[in-house]
Amino acid sequence: MATQHTYKVIVRGKWDGLTAPARERLLAEVADHGLSQMRFTPEGSLAYDAALHSFSYRCVIVSDAADGEELAAALAEEQAENALRAAGLGCRELRSTATDMDTMKINRKSR
Repeated sequence: MATQHTYKVIVRGKWDGLTAPARERLLAEVADHGLSQMRFTPEGSLAYDAALHSFSYRCVIVSDAADGEELAAALAEEQAENALRAAGLGCRELRSTATDMDTMKINRKSR
């Protein structure tokens, strides 16, 4: 059995082809999608501002350690794209940053 690692991934992208009703819906919900509401969750968390130019999507991906951060980033981009498409929202120019939480070193303050 392969070792599983947990990755926190931030997917950034730009909105694409937003219809007038989609823009209205996003603007009506903008207060619920600010940076202060961002969380890393398995379901994903969407953040954007009223300019409706770009967005970020944070999620937790669990995958085989041997597959590395590149696969975690690709899986997160696919998850973000599917979630936005299911909500009737278009996106483009996705790029991701993945952090392997199982190998991350935590520096503790010495006493």
